[in-house]
Amino acid sequence: MSTINFSQIVQQMLAVSDKTSDLIFSPGRPPQVELIGKLTPVPMPGLEKLTPAHTAGIAKALIGTNKSAQESLDNNGSADLSFSLPGLSRFRVNVFKQRGTHAIVMRVVPDNIPSFEDLILPQQLKEICDLKNGVVLVTGPTGSGKSSTLAAIIDLINEIKYYHIVTIEDPIEFMHRHKNSTVHQRELHSDTPTFAYALRAALRQAPKVILVGEIRDLETVEVALEASETGHLVLSTLHTTDAVKTVERLIGLFPKSQEHIIRIRLAGAFRYIISQRLIPRSDSKGRIAAIEILKSTARTRDYIEKGEREGKSLYDAMKDGNLEGMQVFDAELERMIREGLITLNDGLAYATNRQNLLLRLSDFGGGSVGDMMQMESDERNFIS
Repeated sequence: MSTINFSQIVQQMLAVSDKTSDLIFSPGRPPQVELIGKLTPVPMPGLEKLTPAHTAGIAKALIGTNKSAQESLDNNGSADLSFSLPGLSRFRVNVFKQRGTHAIVMRVVPDNIPSFEDLILPQQLKEICDLKNGVVLVTGPTGSGKSSTLAAIIDLINEIKYYHIVTIEDPIEFMHRHKNSTVHQRELHSDTPTFAYALRAALRQAPKVILVGEIRDLETVEVALEASETGHLVLSTLHTTDAVKTVERLIGLFPKSQEHIIRIRLAGAFRYIISQRLIPRSDSKGRIAAIEILKSTARTRDYIEKGEREGKSLYDAMKDGNLEGMQVFDAELERMIREGLITLNDGLAYATNRQNLLLRLSDFGGGSVGDMMQMESDERNFIS
């Protein structure tokens, strides 16, 4: 498949909607775009069903002369890379093998770095820009907007601080231009072999802020903690569903014999754990992030260091910590439902505790909430 033809295909797919988040190419299916969480086929003459030859050609056009991506695909069965088509868009791409054929997912990366206002991020997160050291984690499942949130934070630091910022990404997504700060962006494989190696190297590059695209292993956690303890602000992501599970995952990466010391180090190093879930807007104009915030306070540091126990949980600390800038998912979902930003059904689908959220909404929506509560009660009684 020629680059020209591929460019035309991508252009036609992007023209479907300005809300397109992903382009997907799979054998046996037409080209598809993801719109607000739903896959939509894009009819194209001659491509009603992509063949293995089609997807192999697309993979070849994307990888081009990128030797490290080709080696990763050959040896590991998948490859991450960035790709751009001048005048169209930039993409974060994953090419992978499935049942002996190639499939491709292309995440659309906006040309402009989103602002806090664009993403409707909680204003208290702007306090991150004034932190001198520590670890800030943005967590959530794939496609929950973690990269966009981090990009907005880095861009704000870039605007208001005179810092040296180093990012380590796989691949580079948002392109940060130098503003008041100087930003150097390093890409895994082409600029550095691993996150941990690049993070260690960054300690000798005199940055104030280090962004690590993703924490994947114990070594990266260890170096991130070391960096924060030596006066750097480290920002990264983790694929966990909420703040409490993020703490559990980090501690669980280390041997049980090291749990006590890691709890002490993590309690001293973390500044914020921001967890998010993207939910369809009720007006069908895209998605909106529901955000949970765990902040470093005397109470939360104590619970991390000594472990949660009866009546002393991180969830309770977040729920009680509104005045300190903390919040939990279900309270945010309740607010969004009451304000009409999301539907009741979508809010319940993304809730941490569906039944508790229903109880919180018992005065909302006329009989619909009551009907749901009755149905769930009947279902539990039937099962028991």
